[in-house]
Amino acid sequence: MGVLPFFAYTTIFLLIPTLVVAIGAFLGKDNTFTTSNVRALSQPAIVSSLEHSVILSAVTSVVGAVVGGLLAYAVTTAREGGTLRRLVTSLCGVLAQFGGVTLAFAFIATVGLQGFLTLRLQSIGVNLGNSTWLFEWNKGLMLVYTYFQIPLMLIVFLPAVEGLRPQWREAAETLGGSAWDYWRRVGGPILAPSFIGATLLLFTNAFSAYATAAALVSQGSPILPLNIAGTFSSEVILGQENIGKAMALAMVAVVAVVMTLYALLERRTSKWLGR
Repeated sequence: MGVLPFFAYTTIFLLIPTLVVAIGAFLGKDNTFTTSNVRALSQPAIVSSLEHSVILSAVTSVVGAVVGGLLAYAVTTAREGGTLRRLVTSLCGVLAQFGGVTLAFAFIATVGLQGFLTLRLQSIGVNLGNSTWLFEWNKGLMLVYTYFQIPLMLIVFLPAVEGLRPQWREAAETLGGSAWDYWRRVGGPILAPSFIGATLLLFTNAFSAYATAAALVSQGSPILPLNIAGTFSSEVILGQENIGKAMALAMVAVVAVVMTLYALLERRTSKWLGR
């Protein structure tokens, strides 16, 4: 009975929408079974947007994982329960949820054509470039996505780093091992499943993000979420809703594979850390 509200929540907001997408992907305009929507995924524009989404998600997840992982390790060196440690974790908890239109506006107001940092740098002779780089998927979107990937990595990866026992390093040093030996033979292998799993989680987070990209990119559909939105809101091309559902089903399949790998790695990490 205690988990019944949770199951009701997931059924209404996750299971039913997924079924609607899965069924709609194989329905034609007359609600008859067809595979034309799935075959339409081979169109150059859709393939290109999928490639861009994968590249955008992969690059930002790797950069976010590396920087966030180093930041997580740096936080563990601070005194447990200290002001600095609590401040950094609290700030990252807020920044990890800072997205959507608000984040897009923050970057436009900071490094946009009339952003305060852009104007300040121009006053001292430094030019950030043309005014369109912030609205391009391989420049501006990568920067903005990386911004919220780093704090999310810290929140996800910090428990694994905290799980490293001091006795393991002491034992390695007692046996004559250097710091490099410890990280290569003990710390690295233990953290590797958790690090890879967190990176996969970041990939999923970027792959499914929509609001920030929609606020920044007003022309074209360079990534798959925007392409899906275009099939439902376009005033030029009508009757593409089920193709949009087919694209959404492709995204669900990619996310399902990634999250399955994440769950397997998380299980392995739990065994290593004795949780």
